[in-house]
Amino acid sequence: MNRHLPIVAIVGRPNVGKSTLFNRITGHRKAVVLDTPGITRDRNYHIAEWEGQSFLLIDTGGYEMDPEQPLLRQMREQTLMAVEEADAIIFLTDLDEPMNPTDDDVMQILRRTRKPVFTAVNKCDNRDRRDLAAIEFARYGADRVFGVSALHGSGTTDLLDALIDSLPDDRADAMPEEGIRIAVVGRPNVGKSTLVNKILGFERAIASAIPGTTRDSIDTTFERGGQTYTLIDTAGIRRRGKIQKGAEKLSAVSAVMSLERCDIAIVIIDAIDGLTDQDAHIAGYAVDAGCGVILAVNKWDAVEKDNSTAGTMVRELRDELGFMRHAPIIQISALSGQRVEKLFEIVNRVFVEYEKQIDTSELNQWLKRATTHLSPPVHSGRQAKIKYVTQTGIKPPSFVLFVNDPKLVHFSYQRYLTNQLREAYGFEGVPIRLRFRKKAEDSPFAPKKKG
Repeated sequence: MNRHLPIVAIVGRPNVGKSTLFNRITGHRKAVVLDTPGITRDRNYHIAEWEGQSFLLIDTGGYEMDPEQPLLRQMREQTLMAVEEADAIIFLTDLDEPMNPTDDDVMQILRRTRKPVFTAVNKCDNRDRRDLAAIEFARYGADRVFGVSALHGSGTTDLLDALIDSLPDDRADAMPEEGIRIAVVGRPNVGKSTLVNKILGFERAIASAIPGTTRDSIDTTFERGGQTYTLIDTAGIRRRGKIQKGAEKLSAVSAVMSLERCDIAIVIIDAIDGLTDQDAHIAGYAVDAGCGVILAVNKWDAVEKDNSTAGTMVRELRDELGFMRHAPIIQISALSGQRVEKLFEIVNRVFVEYEKQIDTSELNQWLKRATTHLSPPVHSGRQAKIKYVTQTGIKPPSFVLFVNDPKLVHFSYQRYLTNQLREAYGFEGVPIRLRFRKKAEDSPFAPKKKG
C-alpha cells in the first residue's frame, strides 16, 4: 500500500546553501552543489526520513524579487510552485549576509501561505552563532529560528525535530510507487526537457534554448493510462573533452548515474543534426548500465521528408549503431507532442521484455537447438562444450551457461547465442547478459556419468 508522504520545500535566495542542506537531510549528493548563484535551476525531489517520519523534500533553484533574465524569472516561478506544493517550508538564509529586500519578499509570501515555516540560518557552526541567529531573525518576526550548518550538520537535529512535529500524518493524495523508471538522455539541447514537459503537461523542468539549462537529474512520479512511471530528466551528456569543471562535470556524472538506476532509457537524437559520435557513446552508456533502450529521433516535424525518409533514417541508425539493432526507433516531436503516446506504448512493450523470465527446461531445449545448428568453433585444438543454461536474473535478462572451459567460448559465438536468444524470445530493446562458468556436475541438466 502506498504511503501518504507530506512535502517539505527548501526556499531562499540563490547561493545560501539550499542544495547543501538538501543533501545533508536526504543523505545524497543529488543536487548540484557549487559556490555559484543559481546553480540549482529546477525543483529537485527526494524522499527523506527523520525519526521514522518520511517526507518528500524539494530543493529549489533560488528566488529573486524582480529578475530581468528569463532564466531567473523561471527559477522564481519554480520556487513559487514548490511553496504551493509544500505542507511545510524551510526558509534558508545566511548569517554572514544581512537580510535584504529579497529575503523580506520571501518572508511575506511565506506568511501568506499560513503553512508552517522554519527559518534556518546557515553557517552557524557553534552555539554562539546559533544564539546570534535567533536574536537577529527574531527582529524580523520569525518565530521558528534555527541556526544550522548545512555543510557540517550542526543544528539540523533541532530543525528536523521541529519540522516533523508540524507535518500531517497523511496527505490527500498518495505518493505512488516508482513503477517503470525512465531516464531521458541525450546530448545537450536535443529536447530532453521539452519532452519531459510534454509528457507531464506542465513545466516540471526549465526548458531553454541554451545548452546545459537542465543541470541535475530530476525525478517525477506520475500515472499514465493506469501505469505508474518515474521520469528522470537528466542533464545533457557532453563529449568528455568538452565537459568543463564544476556544474557540467557533475551533471554528466548525474546523467550516467541516472542510467544506473533506470529501467528504460529514452535516447534522444536530433533529427536535424543526425546521429553523432556522442549519440553513439550515450547509447553505449545505456547498454553498459543494463537499461532497456529506445531511440527517439526528435524534431522530426522540422525535417523535410518524403515517403522514404523515415525508412532511410532507420536503416542508417541500424547500420551505424550495430550494437543497438535490438532497440526500437521512433520519430517524434517533443514540441508538438507528435507520437509521444506511441512512445509510451513502446516503453511498456520494452519493459515487458526487461522483466521476461524463461523457464529453465525451455532454455535448455533452446540451447540444444542453437548448438546443433552451429557448434562452438575449435580454439587451439579444443572445443567449448556448453552443457546447460539457466536464467539468473531480470532487468536486464541475465543467463549463466555452464561449459567445460569458459575460455574456449569466442566472443563471436557469444554474439551468436545472444542473437539466437533474441530470435527465439524477443527481448526487444533490452540488453542480454551472458556469463560462462565451468560446468557443475550436480545440475539437473548436466549429462549423467555412466556408471
